[in-house]
Amino acid sequence: MTQIDKTQIRNAATVIVLRDRLTNPRILMGQRGAKAAFMPNKFVFPGGAVDAADGAVPLASSLAAPNDARLAEDGEAGLVPALAAAAIRELFEETGQILGHPGDWPDAPPDWVQFAQTGHRPHAAPLQFVFRALTPPGRPRRFDARFFLIDALDLASDLDDFSRASDELSHLQWVSLEEVRSFDMPFITEVVLAEIAARVTDPGPPASVPYFKNNDEESLFLRLRGQPMTD
Repeated sequence: MTQIDKTQIRNAATVIVLRDRLTNPRILMGQRGAKAAFMPNKFVFPGGAVDAADGAVPLASSLAAPNDARLAEDGEAGLVPALAAAAIRELFEETGQILGHPGDWPDAPPDWVQFAQTGHRPHAAPLQFVFRALTPPGRPRRFDARFFLIDALDLASDLDDFSRASDELSHLQWVSLEEVRSFDMPFITEVVLAEIAARVTDPGPPASVPYFKNNDEESLFLRLRGQPMTD
């Protein structure tokens, strides 16, 4: 079998926003376009690939332990801040929602100018690392995706205002966990939702983070507990 070049696998970050977790838990989702190369027409969480500039973004707050160590496990320790930044940027680009602290940012990179114009700097502390999945071989695009959970109360924006959103996702809406199974979703999204549903009443980080590692040789199910790899 011809192996896929590992450089084709892009690091990515996805954000699950949980609203009214103790009363009527809902999550923020949108629908990908019919012509999208990856998962067309599917309802997904906001997210996307890490950009080159994300690693240099000055975060107003850092990821809290043990999320940082778990992100570094079976990966690059230097990538951790970039993943957090990418999660915040993609959430803003695709939904218009702001995970940020008030503050001026006059020298923001081009991809962050609109975020900076809201008067905020990216706030990573609320991001809770809850899932990781590597897209299986043979797909048109492959991502090493890290999924983050945040509480909607940590957002610095109107939860029902999507006016700043790009057109990458349509039908942005808060979906009840009781009704979400009726939506057309990718398989991995359904798996992540099961993890989230089991943790709705527990705001703390999970005991370990599930990792579906579908590499070119085999498919593995691992648990990340926060022990970075060393050479």
